[in-house]
Amino acid sequence: MALETSAEAPVPVRTILQLVGGWIGRLGRVWVEGQIAECNKRGAAVFVTLRDPVAAVSVQVICTRQVFEAASLEQGARVVVFAKPEFNATRGSFALTGLEIRAVGTGELLARLDRLRRALAAEGLFSAERKRPLPFLPAVIGLICGRESAAERDVVQNAQRRWPAVRFRIEQTAVQGPYAAGEVIAALRRLDEDRDVDVIVVARGGGSVEDLLPFSDEDLLRAVAACRTPVVSAIGHEQDTPLLDYVADLRASTPTDAAKRIVPDVAEELTLVTQLRDRARRSVLGWLDRELAWLDAVRSRPALADPVREIERQAEQVDALARRARQSLDASLARAGDDIAHTRARLLALSPAATLRRGYAIVQHADAAVVRAAADVSPGERLTVRFAEDQLTVCSAAAGAGDGDHE
Repeated sequence: MALETSAEAPVPVRTILQLVGGWIGRLGRVWVEGQIAECNKRGAAVFVTLRDPVAAVSVQVICTRQVFEAASLEQGARVVVFAKPEFNATRGSFALTGLEIRAVGTGELLARLDRLRRALAAEGLFSAERKRPLPFLPAVIGLICGRESAAERDVVQNAQRRWPAVRFRIEQTAVQGPYAAGEVIAALRRLDEDRDVDVIVVARGGGSVEDLLPFSDEDLLRAVAACRTPVVSAIGHEQDTPLLDYVADLRASTPTDAAKRIVPDVAEELTLVTQLRDRARRSVLGWLDRELAWLDAVRSRPALADPVREIERQAEQVDALARRARQSLDASLARAGDDIAHTRARLLALSPAATLRRGYAIVQHADAAVVRAAADVSPGERLTVRFAEDQLTVCSAAAGAGDGDHE
């Protein structure tokens, strides 16, 4: 429960310290991880300064010589301590009473890194979908490396050798020890906020698993995943694989490889440009040659090579067709004339007029009906006698009985 105090009813210092000691005492026994920064032996007791592996904080651990020497520890070793938190109300100091100390071996470190790797992979921090592509030619490269390190020289010299105009923003930090992860995170955020920086390279030379632990720190990995700028991991050698390699947008096997991966080679690019120009020139010249050949073929055709000759040929063809049409028409007219002559001759041969010219005549009644027998004529009837050239009107007489003669 909360302690009620006021300016009129304050509590003494001893009460506050006793309450703090009581609260701390309720924590119980805990396992604590850290790195031995300092170790002092006084009689049967050992006073150890245990530093956080990432943050710049430390705590004092007090244990017996027997507990300390059982683990065969040295300064700088990474350990886990089973301790009881205690607060000395008399001196107002906090410390851990060490009950057991264990050195963190390489196998245990690797197992813990593997558990962290699986947890972050389950969150999707290593997925290929979230990785950002690197720019083809970064104008400014942000470089995080150790102070005056070989990794810095490898990246800068190889990048400038490949593309002399490239520029760098270099952030020199600790790359080993308890302060490395925090300094790298701070440098990463500064470079990510710089709009001129196109890509960030985190570079370090090789080392042991313990040396490379800062680059597997969870806070650093999440900071890299949150960056807007693409990040390249160039930690150690080919066989070194800190967890930063998995979350970075590109993993380079060495700092030198990082320079080759992020900066194009100007000589290679100029060669490529020359090759592309040659290909384009050959393509255009080939197209022009094909078009010129087609144009020559078109121009060599008779219609274009000698257009007047084509007109003359067409005119000759028209004249020939006109002659054939005229001949055909003349032949048709001649045949029609012959047909008419033949028909006329037949008509004339069959015409009554031809018969009349041979001396015959046609006798007709007044109504133009032909008299075919004497019995058809009435006495005194006026008849028309038609000859070949003219006609004559006569009047019939009475016929003698039985002799068949008429006037």
